Amino acid sequence: MSPKTFLRKGDEVVVLSGKDKGKRGKIQRVLAHEGTVIVEGVNLVKKHAKPTKNNPQGGVIDKAMPLSTSKVMLVCSGCGQPARIGRDRNPDGSLVRVCKKCGHQMG
Repeated sequence: MSPKTFLRKGDEVVVLSGKDKGKRGKIQRVLAHEGTVIVEGVNLVKKHAKPTKNNPQGGVIDKAMPLSTSKVMLVCSGCGQPARIGRDRNPDGSLVRVCKKCGHQMG
């Protein structure tokens, strides 16, 4: 059973703990079954790559590694602050994400 996540690809998040605490970035990928996300420019590691057809030079590259969803917080597009999010129902019956600080609907 996969954990429930309100995070989606393209959302801006801020890192709450760890070596990149306070950094902001956009979510590149959500791994819901593992409860992790990959954030652009955050939690980078050095990877030694062999020369391949795609990368004939080889060398050391920076790679973004997954972060636990509990270590990131969604940034509201309305107020620009990290905030908890709730769910609200539209008149047509669909669910939308809502900022708990300002009440702004997020996609």
